[in-house]
Amino acid sequence: MRLLHTSDWHLGQTLHNFDRVYEHACFLDWLVETLASEEIDVLLVAGDIFDNANPSAAAHRQLYRFLQQARARVPHLQVVVIAGNHDSPGRLEAPTPLLEAHGTIVVGNVARTADGGIDLERLLVPLRGRDGKVEAWCLAVPFLRPGDVPRAVAEDAALGLDPYLHGTTLLYQQAFALAQSRCTSGEAIIAMGHCHMVDGQSSQDSERRIVIGGTEALPATMFDPSVAYVALGHLHLAQRVGGHEHRRYCGSPLPLSFSEVGYQHQVLRIELEGQVTKSVTPLHVPRAVQLLRVPAQPAPLEEALAALEALELPEAPPQQQPFLEVRVLLEGPEPGLRARVEAALNGKPVRLAKIEPTRRHAAPENASEALSLDQLAQLQPDDIFRRLWAQRFGDEAPAEQLAAFAELTNTLGGDAA
Repeated sequence: MRLLHTSDWHLGQTLHNFDRVYEHACFLDWLVETLASEEIDVLLVAGDIFDNANPSAAAHRQLYRFLQQARARVPHLQVVVIAGNHDSPGRLEAPTPLLEAHGTIVVGNVARTADGGIDLERLLVPLRGRDGKVEAWCLAVPFLRPGDVPRAVAEDAALGLDPYLHGTTLLYQQAFALAQSRCTSGEAIIAMGHCHMVDGQSSQDSERRIVIGGTEALPATMFDPSVAYVALGHLHLAQRVGGHEHRRYCGSPLPLSFSEVGYQHQVLRIELEGQVTKSVTPLHVPRAVQLLRVPAQPAPLEEALAALEALELPEAPPQQQPFLEVRVLLEGPEPGLRARVEAALNGKPVRLAKIEPTRRHAAPENASEALSLDQLAQLQPDDIFRRLWAQRFGDEAPAEQLAAFAELTNTLGGDAA
């Protein structure tokens, strides 16, 4: 049996106010072709299929069009989707009857039975081969919120165990035990999750931290050693968990911030053989639109402008033009920065997404320590302005800036009166 592990599509995402519809369409078209050419039996989507809890109609259409096309190309394909922290569990599960009729199982939330226990049956998905026989079982566990985990018993609380961490571990243990009880002829057990694992490497600028109680990262020990493969979502960089070959984040298929410019995005093909994983193979996702950082390192303004003027790019339709981040090293305020950057780019087939200013200065010698609440209460607006200026520019605020700020606050004060 062959599985394809994906996650963090973030359909509907914008990059500094530019939509990514074209890029997502290219990825989904590529994914349909990959499912067919790689003869995939099961597609796993480990959360964050949408970028926010209220996705647009266009994002929904992209998802449903993909599912229809994938099923048409690969008639036996099963799709298992879990909700991530960006997804709305209810919205994701809403079309469940229609999706299940076409081979797609969606698990958005953790349901409870009449007695208040976890409904483990909803989390256990049989994975069938082309002959219809069950060849594996999938623990489809969505992003867990505090109310989703088994309620801690008195003995656990007395031992000082973190209720979320311990509850998450207990839920996986219970789901695994149920799967084991269903295995009749040595089927493999696959675990899915959307979470931050201990020592997981985050992608700068593109991931929302998950902090629940005092616990953010979960231990890999919550997965039973006999689980054949763990398919994780949330972290956008592909990586092994705890050095284990068969516990993986596949990463996002698109670069979701400029910090991922040099990173090769991928999905993972998993080959099962009986109860174990035979191989895990990365399949690199083509990048439909380039992300550029110019200069490669922050440079003084004149050097940055010269690099922009020297930029040579082939003509391309608007939706295929590269996104650009301009990196400028500044000595102080530069009020006309954007206008000068735009002038240097005039007529070039590129989309200016971000200007990233870096300021070179040392902290002022008289930088004060953290203030008490009483000291904060005594600060006047001009005190705060002076402190922020010194923090940002490493020097005292010029007299003309202080005068302009005083004029602004006086005007606002007069209006309020």
